[in-house]
Amino acid sequence: MGSRGRKSAAELAVVTATEAVQRPDAPYDLTDEQTEEWWAIVNSLPADWFERGNHANLAQLCRHIVAARRIAQLIEQECSGKELDKGALIELLKRQEAESKVINALLRSMRLTQQSIMRAETAKRPKQVKKPWESV
Repeated sequence: MGSRGRKSAAELAVVTATEAVQRPDAPYDLTDEQTEEWWAIVNSLPADWFERGNHANLAQLCRHIVAARRIAQLIEQECSGKELDKGALIELLKRQEAESKVINALLRSMRLTQQSIMRAETAKRPKQVKKPWESV
């Protein structure tokens, strides 16, 4: 338990040394587009969020995000063409679903989903309705 009351002038005058935490650098085997994803994710969270053990998962997440983006582009090309090849479209949609599942699993494993990041106390809640039997 901390001490109660105001801090004394002596306590306030003490400078505590803090170690600067550097954000993890993107692996060199990522492409430029994947590296952009890496930095977008890493810069959106506190500097010490990603431990060394998460770097491989984060790199894979970046790869899958870029792959999902490319599959989405292929789906758009297929849909905008003169003839719609239903077989090719179905195959692309299956691949898109697979990428989405992998991305979601990686996000959950590293606790990057909105549900895992947002604190329950600060989440917006629907307006509480008073029950009829509660007094005014």
